Amino acid sequence: MEDGHLFEYTGNLHIHTVYSDGGGTVEDIVKAARKVGLDFIILNDHSYSTQLHIEDEGYHKGILVLVGSEIGHRFHHYLAFNIKRQIDDKNFSPQEVIDEVNRQGAFGFLAHPFEKGMPFLDNSKAYTWNDWSVKGYTGICIWNFTSRWKENVKTIWHGIFHLFLKKYTVKGPSKETMTKWDELCLKRQVAAIGGSDAHGASVKIGFLKIKPFSYKYLLGTINTHILTHSPLEGDEKTDKDIIYNALREGSCFIAHDSIYSARGFKFYFTKDKDKKRHEMGREKKFGPGVIVIKSPAYGLIRIIRDGLLFKETYGSRLSVKIHKKGVYRAEVFRKMPPFGMRPWIFSNPIYLR
Repeated sequence: MEDGHLFEYTGNLHIHTVYSDGGGTVEDIVKAARKVGLDFIILNDHSYSTQLHIEDEGYHKGILVLVGSEIGHRFHHYLAFNIKRQIDDKNFSPQEVIDEVNRQGAFGFLAHPFEKGMPFLDNSKAYTWNDWSVKGYTGICIWNFTSRWKENVKTIWHGIFHLFLKKYTVKGPSKETMTKWDELCLKRQVAAIGGSDAHGASVKIGFLKIKPFSYKYLLGTINTHILTHSPLEGDEKTDKDIIYNALREGSCFIAHDSIYSARGFKFYFTKDKDKKRHEMGREKKFGPGVIVIKSPAYGLIRIIRDGLLFKETYGSRLSVKIHKKGVYRAEVFRKMPPFGMRPWIFSNPIYLR
């Protein structure tokens, strides 16, 4: 999709297959991706249970499949992209994992850093990120569908309720995650992504064996929409570089697409001086100008500056004059009666220093 400046492509990140603890093959997942209209998917099987199945990379029936890894055991899960060989982190510190990923010319994101776990079945076991002294990571996964859904399930009855109403009741990015992300962005550019953490696996409850979520459902939930200056060409190597460059730069936004398709969302800054459009993920020297947000549907639009609410309105467009430096990002919430305003779209920041 092109809008005079950028092409937009939608992908689902953080997917598990039968290579680790997922319930489906790569082809099963591709089939689901086609049904929900994705352009690309990124597989992140657990490093401790499989080697890097890089042979699965490439176009499968029009869907570009990329292969990364979720590195980590009990804590400090790290979503690595573009790695060339699997990393055995058994004796690595979190910083050593990040350093090894970087040595491979790859990059990564801290996964579900403030996860709380499921009270029912899992006894609230959570795979959090605890060492915030680390450096050299690209960014944070701010919204993980599976992690946020699990936090609602305190009993079997909560599970049934939230399973049937999952589209409406899943939580947005946690306050802890967004506060930490805003804090980090004040110091440097920290890109954000979102993902489904799709497993498509069955769960045993007593004598019952059920599959709470299909890949088809999960791949239509928390997606990452990338924005690029070049269109995807159908060539695996070229398109892989385009997608990974967008993720590295934070030239993307995160959306819960099962609420409503977020394709077409815009968030940019135009300086008064040169009228040039500066997109999300970019850092520019500050000068007075205008921030513009265009939502693909009516909602509650918010502008966040340096972690604090700067401006909000109801509608599908917001244009605001900017007079101060800051790290600006956008949020959109969509009304879903009778559940009220539900979290929908979260942009990467525009850094005006």
